[in-house]
Amino acid sequence: MKRNFLPALIAAGLLFSGAARAATQLITEEEAKLPPPKGAVAADRRGILRGPKVEFVSPSDSVSSPLHLVLKFDSFGGAKIDPDSVKVMFLRTPNVDLTARVKPFIQADGINIQDAELPPGDYTVRVDVKDSDGRPGTAVFTLKVAPR
Repeated sequence: MKRNFLPALIAAGLLFSGAARAATQLITEEEAKLPPPKGAVAADRRGILRGPKVEFVSPSDSVSSPLHLVLKFDSFGGAKIDPDSVKVMFLRTPNVDLTARVKPFIQADGINIQDAELPPGDYTVRVDVKDSDGRPGTAVFTLKVAPR
């Protein structure tokens, strides 16, 4: 009995190649053109806090898009991170809510996007998270995307 494996090989090749997988559009060209926020960007982390910590892990330097975006969440005092509480904002005028775009990549231990697509430029992003005790944590960081 003869079998034709060619269609199966082509389908497998498309699945494992980059052709079948699209990058995750984190910030669009139109959003990148919005004016920056006016004034200072507030990040309230004064004193000893028991709220969760958001740590920006990568990318560390200016990179081209698509980039690997990694954030790590740490909770304290036996509390757990509430993944449903995570909010991600691109700080512009007006701010752009990126939460829906990032939602599939949110875990209790952080955010891991293998292929975040952004136009070249510098982007200030704020991430807010709460733990199971309702304590908030916030991080503000800048993504530097170089031209290709």
